[in-house]
Amino acid sequence: MNYENWLKNILDRHSAIPVTIERDWIRVTVSPNLLPELVGALTHDWIFAGIVPENDPGIQAVRLLYVFYAQHGPWVGIEVSNHDQSVPTVSALLFAADWQEREMEDLFDVHFEGHPQLGDFVLHDDHWPEGTAPMRRHSWEIHPKATEPQDLSMPRIVEAPGSFVMPVGPVYSGTAESIQFHLETVGEEIVFAHIRPFYKYRAVEKILEGQEPSVALLIAERIDGLTAFAHSLALAQALETLADTPVPPRAKLLRVFWAEFERIRSHIHVLAGILESTGLSVPANLMQALEENLLQVSGVSAGHRYLFGLNKLGGLSRDWSHAEIQTIVHQLGTVVQQSQRISDALAFDNSFLDRLESVGVLNRDLAISHGLVGPVARASGVNRDLRAWQEYAAYDQITFGIPVQSEGDGYARFRQLCQEIDQSYGIIQQIPPLLSPETPMASGVRITETGTAFGYVESPSGAIICGVSVNGQGMIERSRVVTPGLVNWHAFPQAVRHFAFQDFPIILATFGLSVADLDR
Repeated sequence: MNYENWLKNILDRHSAIPVTIERDWIRVTVSPNLLPELVGALTHDWIFAGIVPENDPGIQAVRLLYVFYAQHGPWVGIEVSNHDQSVPTVSALLFAADWQEREMEDLFDVHFEGHPQLGDFVLHDDHWPEGTAPMRRHSWEIHPKATEPQDLSMPRIVEAPGSFVMPVGPVYSGTAESIQFHLETVGEEIVFAHIRPFYKYRAVEKILEGQEPSVALLIAERIDGLTAFAHSLALAQALETLADTPVPPRAKLLRVFWAEFERIRSHIHVLAGILESTGLSVPANLMQALEENLLQVSGVSAGHRYLFGLNKLGGLSRDWSHAEIQTIVHQLGTVVQQSQRISDALAFDNSFLDRLESVGVLNRDLAISHGLVGPVARASGVNRDLRAWQEYAAYDQITFGIPVQSEGDGYARFRQLCQEIDQSYGIIQQIPPLLSPETPMASGVRITETGTAFGYVESPSGAIICGVSVNGQGMIERSRVVTPGLVNWHAFPQAVRHFAFQDFPIILATFGLSVADLDR
């Protein structure tokens, strides 16, 4: 399908709507009353990427871009102007926009007319007065409210006799971040679940404002340490688009190499968590040992256990000899082989299968309506992967398939992770023969033009969409990072409904969700 012609046919009904091509994406500027119509039309063939704010110098405010992308097609941003008064919600047409509109309302004080639940989302009302809108301000501080805090109890859905609410969190032992669940039940079955996130909101997107690009990459890595390379790569690609800077072919291939290395290590981390949640401490410890092996490899070979500082604008911060690359591939192959041996043995463990099969089911329709990304989406039959759909970096030089499951249960998510480990190792094995010895490993980068660009990466947990605007001095003016956590946490309550309390930690583990990237 020719997506440009398809979009043109839609816009022919409204000939006065401005349409402009900006670098590698299409900007469509509409008035708020036309927003639902265009969003509704795009949802049939485009995937909703997120809501990205831009500064509007004409009215000293922000304007919103509703961003969509298509398989092997263009990116489209529907710009809503004059939205200071109100913007109609599109959450009824596009449920994946629900949480993102709630974020925009809390952070930018944009009212979404018709949205059923606004306020007290990112900014908990016991510390943040409604209307604070910190992302619209040049500077701000957190002050406790002088008035009595609102009732923070979540709305009750279940009113049957004997029903009660079981709170879980927000304080956990170990390395788990803070998040709270309210599980409504009559007996042991979870009838409804509420999520209360953002206990440690860090305002990373605000911190990025005014930063020079090289510093911004270091900040982006801190969004989520487990996927630091993916986050810095998404931002780097957006800034490289703005600078119109080509990345050397060798650096492109090695970016793929380390992105897949991070994917394998991250998936093994999630597999260890799943095994631990089912009480299989011995295989869980074995998986954790494999993760530690990979952390040591990346620490020695890349200079940081979590690959911090490896990405730089225009390429990578260092290079490796052919012998070093082959050594890393061999070490990685040993770990992959051992992880396969563990997962293959579990396929015959009835106690393990009983805890995962037909548990935490998310069917394909739910996955699509929530806009799920990453292994969670693919385990529910949604064949969507930015590496194949947009072919950034050097993925167009690599041959690989996209494993997909159909059941959408905990065991499907477990199998999906195992198959993606094999897939990533297959990608890595293809890279050494493609590497040419040319130098340098990075191009010189200087951003001299203003504007907005998008960087996107299929991280281990799913799509990362990074929208960045820069000013005339090449400094970041606005940024927006749509993380896998922001998308996939939205659907988690659906997965635990009608399952028992003892299934809750297992279902949570199979999602492999990060609180850190949600609380960015």
